[in-house]
Amino acid sequence: MSRDLGRLGHRVIGIDGSPVMAAAAGTHPDSGGPALVGDAATLPVADGAADCVVAFMSLQDVDAMERAIAETGRVLCTGGCLIVAITHQANTAGHFASEIDGQRPLFVIEGSWFERRALADTCERDGLTMTFHSEHRPLEDYVDALADGGFLIERIREVGDPDPDDKWHRIPLFLHLRAVKA
Repeated sequence: MSRDLGRLGHRVIGIDGSPVMAAAAGTHPDSGGPALVGDAATLPVADGAADCVVAFMSLQDVDAMERAIAETGRVLCTGGCLIVAITHQANTAGHFASEIDGQRPLFVIEGSWFERRALADTCERDGLTMTFHSEHRPLEDYVDALADGGFLIERIREVGDPDPDDKWHRIPLFLHLRAVKA
């Protein structure tokens, strides 16, 4: 996507908190532009310098999500667009119970859907163990942060798997929000 934006005449800048990841992103052939080391809550970009910001599958991993959205408002010009994709709250609020007697398992939410809580998911691949930290937040927290940051939400879409034979088809995988700086 970045390279396509660059071909259309846009100046693309990537930002990552990790110096190693920023260096890798900046040299990737599809990057479309440089990648800077920065924190989402204190972006290394001038006021009003951007006409579009994309936060794809990242805000649920940002500790200071409200501050990051406010920073996005600072760097966007008036009328600038913020595109956000976050994990759907159903993915972090609960889980499928074990299958019993061949019946489709029930989706179980333990605790409150509306309670913010830290999450840590550990997985292993190719002999490496990785732990991913994120936070379950109700949708209202994101909407409030956008409103407080001076954004108007143009669209919210729940994107899920259309395969009815897949147990996850009932749960959207992520939310896509489009907001414009007022």
